[in-house]
Amino acid sequence: MRVHPRSQLCSGRDVPSHNLYARLTSVLVVFGACLAMTLLVSAQAGPASGTPRRAAAESPLQVRIVPAALADSSWLDTEAAAQKAAAASWSVFHGFQFTDRRAQSGITFHNHVVADAAKDYKAVHYDHGNGVAVADVDGDGRLDLYFTSQVGGNELWRNLGHGRFQNITASAGVGVPGKVSVTASFADIDNDGDEDLYVTTVRGGNMLFENDGHGHFRDITSSSGLGYVGHASGAVFFDYDHDGRLDLFLATVGRYTTNTIGGVGYKYYVGFEDAFAGHTMPDRAEQSVLYHNEGGNHFVDVSSKMGIQDMSWTGDASVIDGNDDGWPDLYVLNMQGDDQYYENVGGTHFERKSRAVFPRTSWGAMGIKSFDVNNDGKMDIFITDMHSDMAEQIDPSHEHEKSHMTWPVSFRGDGSTSIWGNSLFVKDAPDTYHEASDAMGTENYWPWGPSVGDLNADGFDDVFIGSGMSYPFRYAVNSVKLNNHGQGFLDAEFVLGVEPRAGGVVVPWFNLDATGKDRNHPNAVGATGPVRVDGARSTRSAAIFDIDGDGDLDIVTNDFNTAPMVLVSDLSAKTTIHYLEVKLTGTTSNRDGLGAVVKVTAGGSTYTKVMDGNTGYLSHGVMPLYFGLGQATTVDRIVVTWPSGKTQTVNAPAINTTVHVTEPAN
Repeated sequence: MRVHPRSQLCSGRDVPSHNLYARLTSVLVVFGACLAMTLLVSAQAGPASGTPRRAAAESPLQVRIVPAALADSSWLDTEAAAQKAAAASWSVFHGFQFTDRRAQSGITFHNHVVADAAKDYKAVHYDHGNGVAVADVDGDGRLDLYFTSQVGGNELWRNLGHGRFQNITASAGVGVPGKVSVTASFADIDNDGDEDLYVTTVRGGNMLFENDGHGHFRDITSSSGLGYVGHASGAVFFDYDHDGRLDLFLATVGRYTTNTIGGVGYKYYVGFEDAFAGHTMPDRAEQSVLYHNEGGNHFVDVSSKMGIQDMSWTGDASVIDGNDDGWPDLYVLNMQGDDQYYENVGGTHFERKSRAVFPRTSWGAMGIKSFDVNNDGKMDIFITDMHSDMAEQIDPSHEHEKSHMTWPVSFRGDGSTSIWGNSLFVKDAPDTYHEASDAMGTENYWPWGPSVGDLNADGFDDVFIGSGMSYPFRYAVNSVKLNNHGQGFLDAEFVLGVEPRAGGVVVPWFNLDATGKDRNHPNAVGATGPVRVDGARSTRSAAIFDIDGDGDLDIVTNDFNTAPMVLVSDLSAKTTIHYLEVKLTGTTSNRDGLGAVVKVTAGGSTYTKVMDGNTGYLSHGVMPLYFGLGQATTVDRIVVTWPSGKTQTVNAPAINTTVHVTEPAN
């Protein structure tokens, strides 16, 4: 439990505890107001070449940084020095760096947010942001990127090779303008060999696009049955009944918006002022949906029939095989309450076994990834908890501790089934886990979700955690957790150059007319004329894959209300790496091989991965599975267990290659 000084106003301890929402806003909204003691900078420098000078009577642009403390990022130097000093004793390889190569990549995408996450900020779920999806959309063997945005439309970027990308949104037909998008998932829903695209939105109607195999898409929403209208979030494709067709679990948050239309130049549904307390109001619950793929690109709602009628406030979910019976089970996150675990009974129905298998779960669960932490062949589960961290504002020295939960029991429950922070469920046996987040060092602050990959190619999967809240809160670092040979995780974001970010911690957030229409805005107090409000940078989602084809793993993010990062690794230039990529093609099973278990044996070790399509918070894609092999110079075998139940062995594949494994027809 962490307890440390803070001001009375920002702590909310001057607000009567009987007024629930007032107490919540003491941390979230009143805190934001208290942070509005801003730094005022007069941007009166001379105009750029070729730009007319302002008229003498025109007020100069003023820049206000919210909170003012963002102007001083020297604390990052202290954090960096401490982390680098600790790294001197590490035995895991860390002599490589990530560099943001977005400018060189050609990617010009910029995430834009609705007013409820900016100028009219309130504690509403728009601040949960947007995802990024990854797949080879045109069959050229390179992984392409699809970024979603709340305002201005989404963008599809074709991978040209060598770290360069081209915007093909217009020709692909997947911009989705005029809707507040949340995330997207690629999946081959019709088993024709190309990746189709599903996009979720906030009350704008979800959209399904069929790929023609060349990166051009056709809107087939109206006939698909997937045009859900509501507060949609993550979309998880999996074949729950092993009929060879991909089904879909759609995660929905809950009703956090009013029917009032807002926006200037765009439209969105304005959020409830008390949206953050929506989970305490049963009439605002919104059921997530399980869809069955009937074939012919048509889906039907089978939630009731299959026993999954989940009312959690969920942003995402993951497929796991909790009881190791070969049937895909479903772990459903709850961002304000207990997570739920649904066990698949032979594809006939699901049984809820939540507390029996997971007695305590992260109270504010936001992101999830199942992977083999310690290379024992069993799939563990890592869950990030954003909302527990919102209960208090802390200094960086306490960021690796569980939250000191300050909210009342009426809001957050009695805690008997809750973990106030990230959780790591290490698997011991079928349906048997032990929680090891603190022992393994997986805590961080304001996390959205984990993206997993072997960043140093040593055979143990590492974790990147996109983090931070942005305006009106302070900056929080993105975390990199290097896997210490399965014994725990080492904080390495400063060591590896992920932090501090290129370009600093502050970005422009919104503009005000302090003399005119915005004169009553809290950030306009004491100003005249035009004001630009700057806020903290933060990352919502990410994906890890080899962007430039050099054999090591890179990281692409979708940052909130700003440009993404394209973090390119120089690992292959700093050391000799050994790896293997496995690209699956199902025949009896679904074409993407989702649900397949792949084991690679090399150098006396066996590495296990499951093809689940989960690449990060709100991020889903279809990518080859990457196996770092440490010092091994040859590979003994690849063993694939397909969803159909077939087992296939590939002997002695070449190292440092992508091996294409096609399921045998018989």
